[in-house]
Amino acid sequence: MASLVERIVGAAKLDPATYEEVEADTTATPQAMLVVILANLAAGVGALRMVGIGGLLVATLVSLIGWYVWAFVIYFVGTRFMAGPKTEADVGQLLRTVGFSASPGLIRVVGIIPGLNAIASFVAAVWMLVAMVIAVRQGLDYDTTGRAVVVCLIGFAFYIAVGVVLGTLFGVTAAIIGN
Repeated sequence: MASLVERIVGAAKLDPATYEEVEADTTATPQAMLVVILANLAAGVGALRMVGIGGLLVATLVSLIGWYVWAFVIYFVGTRFMAGPKTEADVGQLLRTVGFSASPGLIRVVGIIPGLNAIASFVAAVWMLVAMVIAVRQGLDYDTTGRAVVVCLIGFAFYIAVGVVLGTLFGVTAAIIGN
């Protein structure tokens, strides 16, 4: 079994075997949650001047709720409406694979360097979306990437909606969308 750091690196390298490992390891859910928290904190470091410590803490809470919602929607859509011939999954498997797909978000910490926040956020967002597709493909045991892309897009719409609603309620929507 790989260490947390090895899993983070493997997930960031877009290694399907890493996603298969965390999918199967029922004890890895807290690790996946930690990856989500660390990726959000890395983003928050770059945006700290805009949101402050309170905003960073609220954005972290909102990201955890969003992670759960996104994983649940992916599970529901992926197993009920878009199941492939080999699809067999539970919410825990999707929480783990989706959580580790946030690994590339750790690079957002370089956003603390003036002028790099927008670039780091953009690169991380694209990288994380690619990682998410791989995580979903592996987590739902899909044979094709296209099916995973569609499920991710549907899940992403729910994730954004939850982020905007909760962010508006807590006053940190700009921080969440920007990071």
